[in-house]
Amino acid sequence: MMPKVVILGGGVAGMSAAHELIERGFEVEVYDRHKQYPGGKARSVNVPTVGPGPEEPLPGEHGFRFFPGFYKHIINTMERIPFVSKDGETKTVVDNLVPTERVRLAREGKASITTLVNFPHSFNDLHVLLESMHANTGLTEEEKKFFATKVWQLMTSCYDRRANDYERISWWDYLEADRFSDDYRALLVQGLTRTLVAANARKASTKTGGDIFLQLVFNMTNPGVHTDRVLNGPTNEVWLHPWFTYLTEKGVKYVKHHEVTALQMEKGKITGATLLNRTTNEPVTVTGDYYLLAVPVERAAPLFTQEMLAIDPTLQGAVNLAPSVAWMNGVQYFLTDEVNVVDGHCIYSDSAWAVTSISQLQFWKDYDIRTKGNGKIRTVFSVDVSDWDTPGSMDCTNGKPAKDCSHEEIKDEVWHQIKASLNVNGQKVVQEETPVLWHIDGDIKLVPGNGTREKNEEPLLVNTINSWGLRPDAHTLIPNLFLASDYVRTYTDLATMEGANEAARRAVNSIISVSGSKAKLCEIWNLHEPAILAPLRNHDQKRYEKGLPWKSYEPWWLRLIIAVLKFFKRLLDK
Repeated sequence: MMPKVVILGGGVAGMSAAHELIERGFEVEVYDRHKQYPGGKARSVNVPTVGPGPEEPLPGEHGFRFFPGFYKHIINTMERIPFVSKDGETKTVVDNLVPTERVRLAREGKASITTLVNFPHSFNDLHVLLESMHANTGLTEEEKKFFATKVWQLMTSCYDRRANDYERISWWDYLEADRFSDDYRALLVQGLTRTLVAANARKASTKTGGDIFLQLVFNMTNPGVHTDRVLNGPTNEVWLHPWFTYLTEKGVKYVKHHEVTALQMEKGKITGATLLNRTTNEPVTVTGDYYLLAVPVERAAPLFTQEMLAIDPTLQGAVNLAPSVAWMNGVQYFLTDEVNVVDGHCIYSDSAWAVTSISQLQFWKDYDIRTKGNGKIRTVFSVDVSDWDTPGSMDCTNGKPAKDCSHEEIKDEVWHQIKASLNVNGQKVVQEETPVLWHIDGDIKLVPGNGTREKNEEPLLVNTINSWGLRPDAHTLIPNLFLASDYVRTYTDLATMEGANEAARRAVNSIISVSGSKAKLCEIWNLHEPAILAPLRNHDQKRYEKGLPWKSYEPWWLRLIIAVLKFFKRLLDK
């Protein structure tokens, strides 16, 4: 009989681990705190409505998600989840990913900039790209050149320099944000960190932010890769529910509404886990051969006792990491007009609350919104809010940050910031009045006894400077305790579904190793960087080993590319 693995947490990390383990013959039990939905923060939710009409729930979510082209681990898992389409064809859930084509940078009181997210494949793509290069960004030539140089520095820096030097410097300082204009900071410094990873540019590690930024750049220059992909329907319907069904039919025991509250240890090993049955409010003890903790860092840290820390001091790093979380939660507006701002994501680069959005129905071709809500909805406008600490406008919030606002104030302020960036130069992209139907992520709750102050039950880990050294490995020094979450050391090194899936694979590989199983190890991929840059990284490695700083070197092919771009820009200027 194969060993039993108890997985504590049923989000992407827990489900990924369960997937790998059950396919290798292990006995698997998963316990998750949520009552209704599997998948943790990745879940979509049903938003009930009242009034005349079909009254089927509208599609809400914790926050929209996208699948960059450099994701490999989660994509590999999705390729192994069966999905039956409406026409009866058997596919996998990865077939439910569709590419976006554009990204829009919206700015308050200024014209938006729309550009490509993929390598140009048509004349129209090339025209859009050149137009965006010629757009009035407000950036000076000095700022453009300086930013390009810093990106080139990232591309050609050796891995040791990134891990040791860039881990210790913030994105803000690396890009010398204090030297330059508000436009530079909004477009190139703050916009990239706040809107993509809920990170403060003053605190975010250049090593992490830089590596991920480079992955997106490399995707955009690769003709065979889609940089930005989204699901073609609500996440539960086209991914998580088929995944849950696959796992349970394979034999995984998935128990909802049970939250881990303690781990028992005896003679240096975990002997059981205490769970709170949130339905009956009674404690439950579960046991197994191996225990895989797959909850976020802020929920894992309180479980590590002094006895556990004495055996594995690296767990103290997770305790120290626990406060390094930020809020990145969603608001959905359900509009009666069809509003497609751009064929992809929209970044409101100078919005006070670091807002991003996507109009989802343009990608949900087989989803009939007319059967939902009151039957009149024509747009699902999903928004992520990444800055909950900066004051909002005086009109909507009396200058309060989002954390101190009521749900009504949050809804009004976010819509106000969207209008301020889209309805410019006489254009009216979205309606002036606030939508009647809307939904705020259920994780945002009022603090008990306080009329407006909010709390967030599921914040997001932020990769701050000098945080890599605090991260534990997937296999702890407690022989039967393993970790699978985005705070674990991974190649991905970012709080994402990809990082969670990779951490799960590392934990499963460790279980395979210690159990003596002959099962095949899970595949793990490092971040890919173009081979053409390897000689330049090697050149910098030699300089780094001599204690020398990075020095710019431009090979002939780079000078040729720059010359071609300048030629096209001159043509456009005419």
